[in-house]
Amino acid sequence: MKNNASLLYNFALVIGDAIAITVAFSVAYILRVSLNHTPLSADVQAHTYIFALISLLPFWILIFALLGLYHSRIYDHRFSELGRLLVGSFIGILLVISYSYIFNISIFPARLVTVYGFGLAFIFVLIFRTLARGMRRQLFSYGIGINNVLIVGDTAITHELVNSLANTAVTGYKVIGVIGGTKHPHKDQNGFPVFASFQEAKKYLAKKQLHTIIQTELFADSANNDEILTYAQEHHVAYRFVPGNSELFVGNIEVDLFQSVPVIAVHQTALVGWGRVAKRLTDLAVGGFLLLLASPFMLLIAAAVKVNDGGPVFFRQTRLTRFNHKFKVFKFRSNKMEYNGLTPEQAFEKMGRPELIKAYRANGDQMPDDPRVTTLGSFLRRASLDELPQLINVVRGDISLVGPRALIPQELDMYDKRHTILSVKSGLTGLAQVSGRRNISYDERRKLDIYYAQNWSVLGDLVIFIKTIWIVLFHRGAV
Repeated sequence: MKNNASLLYNFALVIGDAIAITVAFSVAYILRVSLNHTPLSADVQAHTYIFALISLLPFWILIFALLGLYHSRIYDHRFSELGRLLVGSFIGILLVISYSYIFNISIFPARLVTVYGFGLAFIFVLIFRTLARGMRRQLFSYGIGINNVLIVGDTAITHELVNSLANTAVTGYKVIGVIGGTKHPHKDQNGFPVFASFQEAKKYLAKKQLHTIIQTELFADSANNDEILTYAQEHHVAYRFVPGNSELFVGNIEVDLFQSVPVIAVHQTALVGWGRVAKRLTDLAVGGFLLLLASPFMLLIAAAVKVNDGGPVFFRQTRLTRFNHKFKVFKFRSNKMEYNGLTPEQAFEKMGRPELIKAYRANGDQMPDDPRVTTLGSFLRRASLDELPQLINVVRGDISLVGPRALIPQELDMYDKRHTILSVKSGLTGLAQVSGRRNISYDERRKLDIYYAQNWSVLGDLVIFIKTIWIVLFHRGAV
C-alpha cells in the first residue's frame, strides 16, 4: 500500500523553501533600502523587486531539486543537506544575477541586497528545514507518516536492519514482521511476529498496512523469490533487495551493456576518472597554499626541535599509500632520540616495559604521559603541529589532503581488507581522525577508512577538511 507521507513531506519542503527564500530577499531589501539611507545604485521599487524574484523562484527550486534536496537520501543526512543547500543557494543567486545581466533589467537596488539575500536565503532555508525535520520526528512519535516494513531473510544483515530501524520516532520506519528468524530471533525483544514462510506472513499482512518489503537473502527456490516480488508489485509495495555480498555494491557502480548483456560494474572505490584528477588538482592548490602559509611556523618548530635535544628535526618512516606504493612520510620528531624510528612495540621493548603496548593499542594508539615522547613533542602532538611537514608529502603526490591514515606496512599487513583501503591515496586527515580517532579501536578506524574509499565524494572531503580545522583549532583531540 502506497505511503504518501514522503510525498507530502517533499511538497512541504518545496513550499517552505520557496517561502524562506522570498522572506530572505524581502528582509535583504528592507535592511539595505529601508533601514540604510546610503544612496542606491538603481531605483528599484519593492513591487518590481518582489515580482522579479517570485518569477525566478521556480527555477531556484528546480536547482534545489536537481541537487537532490527533495530526496530522502539527502534530507535525511544533515551534512549532505547542508553542503547542497549552500551550493544551491549560491547557484540560485547566480541565476538571478545572470537574468538581470542578460535581459538588462535592474533587480537589485544595491549590491549589498545581493549579499544579504544570498546569506539570508541559506540561513532561512536551513532554519526552516531544521524545524521541518523536528516536526516530522514529532509526528513519527505519534505514529503519523510511519513506513511499515516487512523483512525477508535470516542473515546477519536482517539483525542489523532490525536494530537500525528500532527507533521509529527517528527513522520513520517500523518493522512489522520478519520472515525466517531462526538464526537471529527478534520476537522476544522487539515484539513483532517472526514467520516461517511468506505464505504464513500473507495472512497476517492482509490485516496490516505494508509499505516496504526488504529482502536480505534469496531463496534456493526462485519461485519463492518471484512470489515475494509479485506480491509487492500487485499491492504497490516498495521492494528492496540487499545482496548477500553487500561489499560488492558499495563504491562506484555503473550499469552498462556488455556485448548486449546488461551488466553491473562495481569499482573498488568511487574515486575514479575525473574525480582523481580533480582531487589531485585540489591537493596541489590547497596543499601548496597551506605549505606556503605554514612555512614560517615550520621553521620555528624545526629550530625548537633541534635546540631541544640536538637530534634530527624530522621523523621519517616508510608508509603505504595507493596501490601498495611505499613512501617516506615527513613529521616533526616528537619521540626521544633513543626511540626515534622504532615501532611502538620495539620502543616499549627497548625501555623494558613491553606491557605498555597492550594499553597503548587499547587506548587508540596513544597514552597519557607516553614515556617515548619529549615534552616539546607532547605539545606538538596535542596541537597536531607535528603533522605539518606532511604537507610536503601532499604536494609531492605521496598522499592527499583527505584520505585513509597512512600506515606502516607491518600494521596494515595484519588487516585482511587492506586492498580496499589502498585503492585510494592515504591522507593527511581522514574520516577516522574526525570521528574520534583517540576514542575508537584500530578495527573501527580501518572500517571507517574502507567506508571512505568506497563512498568518496567531493562534499565528503570538504566536510572532513572543515571538521579537521574545527578539531585542531578547538583542541578536541589530535588528528
